[in-house]
Amino acid sequence: MWGGLAALLSLAACDLFMPVEPVLTPRVRPAGLAPPPPAPVVQATSEQSAALRSYLSQVQSSQLTAGLLRQDGGGPDTPFTADMLARNFEQIVFFNEYASAGARAGSASALRRWSEPVRIGIRFGPSVPPSQRTRDTNDVIAYARRLATVTGHPVSVSSNPNFLVFFVSEDDRAATLNAGAPALAGVNRTNIAAVRDLPQDAYCAVAAYAGGAQQSTYTAAVAVIRSENPDLLRLSCIHEELAQGLGLANDSPGARPSIFNDDDEFALLTDHDEHLLAMLYDTRLSPGVSLEQARPVIRILAREATQGPL
Repeated sequence: MWGGLAALLSLAACDLFMPVEPVLTPRVRPAGLAPPPPAPVVQATSEQSAALRSYLSQVQSSQLTAGLLRQDGGGPDTPFTADMLARNFEQIVFFNEYASAGARAGSASALRRWSEPVRIGIRFGPSVPPSQRTRDTNDVIAYARRLATVTGHPVSVSSNPNFLVFFVSEDDRAATLNAGAPALAGVNRTNIAAVRDLPQDAYCAVAAYAGGAQQSTYTAAVAVIRSENPDLLRLSCIHEELAQGLGLANDSPGARPSIFNDDDEFALLTDHDEHLLAMLYDTRLSPGVSLEQARPVIRILAREATQGPL
């Protein structure tokens, strides 16, 4: 998802006010009960991050006013046929959105997805406040459950992750990723550069890492979401980046209703997108299969998704 953040440089710094010190009533802890965990230490926000947060809030408000960031999953105004679903699947699964090692942007690719269970870990930069951490954690947990249901593939939040999701600000993004992402096998400070060094106009990003002889089975992934995004934009990033990290790696301007379209019409995963995920993890397809090999199966899966089993 993209927005014109170049305008950020022209924004005046926000006024910062000291918070009012709350008056806390001490409570007696029952005997034998462990003390509560310490609250995370939240760093002060820089003027740049504060201005970015203000700007992104304006972006969300403007998009909602324009009828974008829909949360209805599509409806009578967004019909799609089996042929449309098959075409969108081909574009989103078998073509590269960005250049990578050995592949140019827009080039054809084999089908890529996970074989082992996807175990999601959630990480926060020091600047993210506790209330936002709670909301984002709950959103990721709920969405992981939905992804598992839709794909039929194990997806869960875990203390032993192979897919890390970072909520970080402009102030702490680089340090937090440099410290945390290399915990994943095959991930290092060099190959996370694309998501660590976010361009100014990126709300969020994901990088998935493939292993094996065919380089088509994902073994690790790192998603980065700007914590300055307001609530709906952050949730939208969760929906898009985690689904892309499962293998729906490209965007297509013809995909509708879909979040895999840069027009921002839809904020959250749609019914159309659920079909794409179910097709991607159908056992009749496998990692490494080419588009030409997969096309007859894709047609069958698309017809089943829109018309029921043949």
